[in-house]
Amino acid sequence: MSTPQAETPAQSPAHSPVEALKHASRHLRGTLAEELDSPVEGFSKDSETLLKFHGLYQQKNRDKAEGTPKHPVLMARGRIPGGRLEAAQYLAWDHIANTFGDGSLRITTRQSLELHGVVKGEAKATLKALRAALQTTQGACGDVVRNVTQTPNPCGRADLAQLDDVARQLSERFRAYSNAYAEVWLDGEKVDEATEKEPLLGDAYLPRKFKISVTLAGENAVDVYTNDLAFAATLKAGRIDGYFVLAGGGMGMTHNDPTTFPRLADLLGWVPAEALLPVADAVVGVHRDHGNRGDRRRARLKYVIHQRGLDWFRAEVETRAGLVFLDRDLPPWRTTSTLGWLPRVDGTWALGLHTLSGRLAGPLKAALRELVDRHWLAVQFTPDQDAILVGIPEAAKAEVDAYFKARGLDIHSPAPLFDRALACVALPLCGLAITEAERVLPELLALIQSRLEAHGLADRAPVFRVAGCANGCSRPYAAEFALVGQTPGKYAVYLGGNVEGTRLAQEVVQKVPTEALEPFLDQLFSLWKAASEPDERLGDFAARLGLDTLKQQLEVIQ
Repeated sequence: MSTPQAETPAQSPAHSPVEALKHASRHLRGTLAEELDSPVEGFSKDSETLLKFHGLYQQKNRDKAEGTPKHPVLMARGRIPGGRLEAAQYLAWDHIANTFGDGSLRITTRQSLELHGVVKGEAKATLKALRAALQTTQGACGDVVRNVTQTPNPCGRADLAQLDDVARQLSERFRAYSNAYAEVWLDGEKVDEATEKEPLLGDAYLPRKFKISVTLAGENAVDVYTNDLAFAATLKAGRIDGYFVLAGGGMGMTHNDPTTFPRLADLLGWVPAEALLPVADAVVGVHRDHGNRGDRRRARLKYVIHQRGLDWFRAEVETRAGLVFLDRDLPPWRTTSTLGWLPRVDGTWALGLHTLSGRLAGPLKAALRELVDRHWLAVQFTPDQDAILVGIPEAAKAEVDAYFKARGLDIHSPAPLFDRALACVALPLCGLAITEAERVLPELLALIQSRLEAHGLADRAPVFRVAGCANGCSRPYAAEFALVGQTPGKYAVYLGGNVEGTRLAQEVVQKVPTEALEPFLDQLFSLWKAASEPDERLGDFAARLGLDTLKQQLEVIQ
């Protein structure tokens, strides 16, 4: 199969400064190498932008008192297709976090790992150590195809295992061709920059980030509708014979700007298995060539589809891929739990560990390291920020339970509300955060759980998420109930999504202060209990009641 060549977007005054920077960066090199050799402790503004393409974010601790120097540090994010690591690779991440980071690891909502607290002077050593473990951060951030997610497979099912190669192919397909990462961070041999081309991403790379997920049709642990592109595989005689293709999802928006909005992906149709890469090339190519390069807030693929229409987009993809989408009915979606003890087909066990916000630190991180090392366990991360230990022998099952118990570690979700709750990092390190998310998730969950129990609704606990700003990294707009940071200490409340993320939540109240959440919850849950149908979930109730009616009922606390 030939590789389609990217169209180089013409430069114009309408292009954003980031576009000019990417064009002038010599395929993402910029002045990174020179600044690494400089005694200045941080990177320049232009280099901050280019760092993202290499999987690094420059951050400052926003908690420090005013007037106190805020020393820059780096966050390093891995490119880990499907969130799958062998034992040696997981142990390498653990060791590198202790050696070069702040000692913690964080599981992301895209099944990756983040290191926090890396200083500039140790960045090369960090990435070299990851490379020695066959890991990389290249392309984990920036205007490229990000980490490819896939439905977790704790039980070792043969049908789900086929997705491993699909995720790997897609991840490798859209890896940047530039040699910059090797040259800057790994002391790799320099190449002639004039000979480098980016046939798929384009020499200016993509207008904005691009997210791909793979799953089996009917399995929705990846929040399939929130992705720019998703492939839901179908089976014939146990083997993948084709894919439903969905495109145009994305969570980011700007408060009070109706020209920006979250959007769920549309179903384009079904294609045979051999069309996987041609369709992926075509969809990414449409984003590359038609995405908004003048306004980054409106540069995601969802805006191309919104502005040009789904029929135009489908026809454009069909033309580029040389096929026609077939019309088939999607099966109903379900999200299979990956938490707790799960039997594997090979006779061993998997243990899905519940982790709040994906943060692995302190005794929990130490326990995982010891168990992975002792039993040489593989690890898979989930899009809900949990970790699965894979391949625990039957004879070691009781020992593992006792190990956690002896250390006072509760690795099981305390209640259904906690199972799928998500929070972004937010403060203190995220430069975009308006208010708290990860650090307040435990108290928010405790508050919501207490009010659910008080109203007799704990058995219908909603899918809940919290975000520190409107960018929606924790996928709040696909939840039944979400809090989205709007001003310091205040949140916009979203309601009306559903369990499987196939319906968007809508904003019903703005700027609810943290101290008003308890009376708000009591008001909301009283309304839900009094007016809901038997066993009706919160998201379904809110959608049935209607946005306007719900706003009127809740306006007392605005």
